[in-house]
Amino acid sequence: MIKKSIRNRLIILLMCATIIPFGTSIIITYYHTKESFKNQVVQENSNLMYQGKVNLESYLSELAGLTLSLYNNPDFVNFMKTSHTENNYLTIGTVKHVLQTLLYSEDNIDRVYISFLDNYKLVSISKRSTVVFSSYINDKNKEYYQKTQESPYNLYIDAMHDQQNDESIIRRKPKNVFSIHRAFTDVPSDHILGYISIEVSPNEIYKLSENLYNKDREEFYILSPEGKVVYSSTINVNENQEWIGHLLQSEEGHGTREWADEDFHGVMIYDKIAESAGGWILVKRIPYTTLYESAFEVTKINIIFGIIGLALVILATLFVSFRITSPIRVLLQNIDRVEEGNMKVQFKSFGDDEIGILGNRFKGMIEKINHLINREYKLEIENKTNQLKVLQSQINPHFLYNALQSIGTVALKNKVPQIYTLVTHLSTIMRYGMNIEEQMVPLVKEINYTKAFLLLQKERFGDQLEYSVVVDEEVKLVVVPKMVIQPIIENYFKHGFDIREGVGKIELTCTMDGNNLLIRISDNGVGITEDRLNEIYRHFEEGVVRKEGEDSNIGLKNVYMRLKLYYDEKATLKLENQKEGGLLVTMKLPMMVEGGSK
Repeated sequence: MIKKSIRNRLIILLMCATIIPFGTSIIITYYHTKESFKNQVVQENSNLMYQGKVNLESYLSELAGLTLSLYNNPDFVNFMKTSHTENNYLTIGTVKHVLQTLLYSEDNIDRVYISFLDNYKLVSISKRSTVVFSSYINDKNKEYYQKTQESPYNLYIDAMHDQQNDESIIRRKPKNVFSIHRAFTDVPSDHILGYISIEVSPNEIYKLSENLYNKDREEFYILSPEGKVVYSSTINVNENQEWIGHLLQSEEGHGTREWADEDFHGVMIYDKIAESAGGWILVKRIPYTTLYESAFEVTKINIIFGIIGLALVILATLFVSFRITSPIRVLLQNIDRVEEGNMKVQFKSFGDDEIGILGNRFKGMIEKINHLINREYKLEIENKTNQLKVLQSQINPHFLYNALQSIGTVALKNKVPQIYTLVTHLSTIMRYGMNIEEQMVPLVKEINYTKAFLLLQKERFGDQLEYSVVVDEEVKLVVVPKMVIQPIIENYFKHGFDIREGVGKIELTCTMDGNNLLIRISDNGVGITEDRLNEIYRHFEEGVVRKEGEDSNIGLKNVYMRLKLYYDEKATLKLENQKEGGLLVTMKLPMMVEGGSK
């Protein structure tokens, strides 16, 4: 009984439907929030790194551009070309002036020197000494000059290093600087005349870097293209760490990498400076604890509110399960009665809520079923009546045809051919109209039927009626719906013939219009008023005939509905008043011939 009880099943179902979604939502919310905060932090830091890269790149490009300005000094260029021959006071003064200008063009420039590898000659100046000429060139600088020569920009910016003192300068405690080396060429050739180097204090680099990370939660590094540390937010950094080699192998200029090792678990965000500005790599490492800190707080709040909401939902579940159990049992009892064949359902309303609506809908459904059952019985009786009428209709036409044939025979015996002709036309009309097996006929059959009808009308009205039928030879075999022309002509005799002026006239033309059959029927009646015309079109669209308009438009509506049935939207029926008076009815039908379409 417990397993079959709706109440118990409903309680279990609702408990599962609340506990599982709530628990799942808490888990999904946690992971979604975690990823959202992670993506947000990564995006914000990527934007910050990009801005830092732009600032640092601009600063380095500005420093590198100082060496390019030397090409604009003809005396200095001449000195570089003849450094191995000239050594007079004028030349020394020019070089001293140029180097001093370069030295004091930026506050962080500490030393400027020019190296000539061909004759091992070095000219230097610093903010602690004047111009010094020497023949000592550091081997380390030779390595940098080689990289400068290999660079497509004739430029190399090395990492932080201890400042190298000349032998002529008193030894002091080394100062931490980075150097910008430029290969000075004999433009327009590629011949290198010498190397111009600028030693720069990293104060501006430190200042720019400190704005790019949180000292308490993040790590920040600037690496040279060789993996040497230019700047580090930590004290001791091993340049052989695996993550550094991993970033150096990346071909992408910027991006993010997730990294996990013994010392770090988190995300690395990097951005690379343009090669023309040194190609340094900016790296920020953000631990997962920092990335997910906000997500943890949001998740705790969600869990607390989730537990409260879950408790309320459980209580509501118990209430709802008991609330809907009783009405459901009543509905089940009534369903059992319906299954037994008792279609009379009676129970009190369950209220205005969803259960009440369900009960009312159930009552309405049973009432509709009863109505449909009764209608099926009536349709079956009506169907049998129609079958009887069909049998009768199959007998009556044969009797009528035989009777008309007998009348025609008597007319010929009494030498009254006119009566025989009229009886023959009437027989043709009746035979054509009563043949229910044909729905689509060649146009020539429809025209012959229409001519028979017009001949009877001509016999009736005599000289008061004139008609013409013109049918192109090429359209006579076009298949058309049966009896679509005669109802329109008959409409003229009902409503337009008696109120005409002069002799009644009807013109019927059938022509080809492209891939369509064009049928035009015009008369000289009084036409149709605009209001009546609009009303007829409205009846066409509504698919009904109002009682007050039944006698005046039932034939037209019948034609319209059959055109829609056979041709859908490809056929048109148009009614319009003619300027000279009377009504013009135009039908345009797709061209179809027996055996296929055209």
